[in-house]
Amino acid sequence: MFGFGKGKAKENAIAAEMTGFIGKGVSIDGRMSFDGSVRIDGDFKGEIDAEGFLIIGEGAVIEAVITVGSAIISGEIKGDIEAKTKVELKSPAHIYGNIKTQNIVIEEGVIFEGTCIMKSKGEDVTLHGKNV
Repeated sequence: MFGFGKGKAKENAIAAEMTGFIGKGVSIDGRMSFDGSVRIDGDFKGEIDAEGFLIIGEGAVIEAVITVGSAIISGEIKGDIEAKTKVELKSPAHIYGNIKTQNIVIEEGVIFEGTCIMKSKGEDVTLHGKNV
């Protein structure tokens, strides 16, 4: 689930480095920033601005502008996603917004309504007033 297709070893490494978790049944409205890895299985509305790794679990509902280092998404997101290195959309994800990233993986069964802009490694791209 966490491993960008690299198997259980990568999944376990990311889980071991988890610095935050928002569980099912938890609803947060606000701004989140972090450097490590955060998993959201609940509801979040607002802004996520982080250098780290974001995991959106199945059943999570997010309404936010998201800027992160990389992300794995299995839940629902309404809003734009900017990821410095990679976005992985895993079924049954529903994405309603635009994605800007260097690499993207979309599994069969994902619903993605928006545009995707790919950037080259080392290329500076400005979104929401910041270099991504």
